[in-house]
Amino acid sequence: MKVFGACALDCPDGCSWEVTVEDGVAVGMRGTKAHPVTRGALCVKVNRYLEQLNAPDRIRYPMRRVGRKGEGRFERIGWDEALDEIAGRLRGIIDEYGGEAIWPFLGTGNLGYIQGTEGLTVRRLFNVLGASLHDPTICSAAGSAGLKYTLGTAGGMDPEDFAHSELVLLWGTNPLTSGHHLWKFIQDSGAYTVAIDPVRSRTAERCDEHLAPMPGTDAALALGLMNVIVSKGAHDAGYLAEHTVGWDEFRGRIMEFTPDRVAGITGLPVERIVELGERIARTRPTAIRASQGIQRHAGGGMALRTMACLPAVTGDWAIRGGGLHYSTSGHFQLDVAGLARFDLLPHPVRTLSQTRVGAGLLEASDPPVQALFVIAANPVGSNPEQRAVIEGLSREDLFTVALEHFPTDTVDYADIVLPATMQPEHTDFVAAYGNLYLVWNEKAVEPPGECLSTTETFRRLARRMGLTEPALYDSDEELLRIVLQGYDIDRLRSEGFLKIEPRPVPIEKINFTSPLAERAGHDRLPGYTPPGDPGTGLVLISAAPHYFLNTTFGSNPELRRRSGEPRITIHPDDAAARDIADGAPVLVANARGSFEAVAEISDRVRPGVAATTKGRWAKFTNGATVNATIAERDSDFAGGAVFHDNRVEITPR
Repeated sequence: MKVFGACALDCPDGCSWEVTVEDGVAVGMRGTKAHPVTRGALCVKVNRYLEQLNAPDRIRYPMRRVGRKGEGRFERIGWDEALDEIAGRLRGIIDEYGGEAIWPFLGTGNLGYIQGTEGLTVRRLFNVLGASLHDPTICSAAGSAGLKYTLGTAGGMDPEDFAHSELVLLWGTNPLTSGHHLWKFIQDSGAYTVAIDPVRSRTAERCDEHLAPMPGTDAALALGLMNVIVSKGAHDAGYLAEHTVGWDEFRGRIMEFTPDRVAGITGLPVERIVELGERIARTRPTAIRASQGIQRHAGGGMALRTMACLPAVTGDWAIRGGGLHYSTSGHFQLDVAGLARFDLLPHPVRTLSQTRVGAGLLEASDPPVQALFVIAANPVGSNPEQRAVIEGLSREDLFTVALEHFPTDTVDYADIVLPATMQPEHTDFVAAYGNLYLVWNEKAVEPPGECLSTTETFRRLARRMGLTEPALYDSDEELLRIVLQGYDIDRLRSEGFLKIEPRPVPIEKINFTSPLAERAGHDRLPGYTPPGDPGTGLVLISAAPHYFLNTTFGSNPELRRRSGEPRITIHPDDAAARDIADGAPVLVANARGSFEAVAEISDRVRPGVAATTKGRWAKFTNGATVNATIAERDSDFAGGAVFHDNRVEITPR
């Protein structure tokens, strides 16, 4: 029997797969050939997904902590005992501190709409309890906010239209590692491809051209390219007059960013800026792919806001195969509010930032956080300011519950651990954020041990707490009907995937001037915001790894073997100045913390930049990862994270 499934991991591709089941056991899994994006292929990580289902370290039963926080020592308990303890602790916390002392911390480990965190189904219970809200700032918030100021939506062009592009700018993105299916459409087009990235990544090596600006200077480069286009008179005056607001004012801003000035900001040669600007000026359609990493710095929101203006200056937003693609989430019309039911909140409550979990656990007061539910998340491995995160989780008065598959670094600090189902073990659906497909996920096999789905876990907890709100007991089928109203669920279920109709981009007109941004305290015009780390040394980029996905797969033995030990790539000039040899062990440090790595001396990084990857578990890397050095500091828009706005010193050890 073959069963349709959907990859719910934090990847733009949202792949469709087929699970082969024999005698109730999943014996094979492959990408769905008929899916126009998946085309039968999965990534190197997900190809090992069935190993994860039956991995020896999988959490199969509820557990209670018996050692000190952080030791990772637990005893097996039953579901009744686990739910009794959770219910009792929550009642006591609510009685003493109020519901806002509870923080449901939702990550991106599962982007399903029913069992994962995209649909916010778990909010129903927490809303009834009056718990604090959770602001998902860590992933794409800054860039999405910036795009909305310019376009009225964060949804951009249909990625399948890259097959019609003549010029493609892969700007701060490495799709051959994270979201490789887009590359197929670029290959179909035969377009001239330009990688704009401080690191010569796997993707950059396959492109026709590579530009390596200093991290965090992308908005200045975009303005410089527009300066070249406008100076040549190659802007689309008709499109600008009819489809934009504030062009005359924004044109003045563009003319401030001459190629000479932009060269000084970005560290790129003037002639490379001019050459690329001229290429864009004469090539229609031009498409830009910019992913989440590009907006993880002090000016990340402004970077996307400004970059979205470039296809307006050239008129590419009006041409198939032209425009900008960041995320397609803004195109889906799903009733998430109907799932989350914020109307069940008894009164207004505070909001706690996903990016600032350390500060939230250590500094929040009135009331302090007394209970933390960690769902599809691993903040010790994925959040900035790792030392503060660990200190917060180590509080003896903090009651922490983790719903998990594996004993992550965060699980080691939990008081109660609940075993969660994985994708082939429950029914759900995914809305890709890198294309326009809804993808169905049918339950294929029974879960091992006593693993429960997220919805069933919270139904049981609600019952144990004696809560009477009917919405807390909706079945999975009822939840699916709520969120997917307006879509053909029966067709989606039978065919496995369904392409939606995109919303117009822009929503109305492109806003070069934004009163909305101005009211929020930002510049009324798109511009350039410099990096914000006041430190010295090298700028450290910690990009997506090839063999892990965030920290998912971080304990898979084969993928750990392929990844090898933690490495940091340094330009030969920077290595020589620090007396660092290739292959030498080094310490990477700043005032926030440090981690150990092995030096790789290579011109794959530009001078002034060092590069490593995220996704490792601290327990496998002497207790610290790259996130030990990263600041728990907000970017310019929407409280986004600043993972790539990070200066470090590197020394031999």
